[in-house]
Amino acid sequence: QVQLVESGGGLVQPGGSLRLSCAASGIIFSSFTMGWYRQAPGKQRDMVAIITPGGNRMYADSVKGRFTISRDNAKNTVYLQMNSLNPDDTAVYFCNANTRPVSWGQGTQVTVSS
Repeated sequence: QVQLVESGGGLVQPGGSLRLSCAASGIIFSSFTMGWYRQAPGKQRDMVAIITPGGNRMYADSVKGRFTISRDNAKNTVYLQMNSLNPDDTAVYFCNANTRPVSWGQGTQVTVSS
């Protein structure tokens, strides 16, 4: 059974930084594309960043240059480093594994507010 457990969310002031982590179990982690998605209240869940097994990355336009996705296959963990946060980044952030069916974590809240 696939398990994805996110951590690292919280309250941060505008301009601040956070690093999210997602620990995976139940899959051969190195074989799967991993991603971060987010969902703000009343909005759909949108892709933030994905990283392939080979390390190729893709970002939403809104986070390019501010967020960095990375993975540590030895630790079965994917990270999202978020810098220069602004209130529009406030959302629940979900970890995703491109398994069949797709796997999701429970989400971690990120709130950007002064």
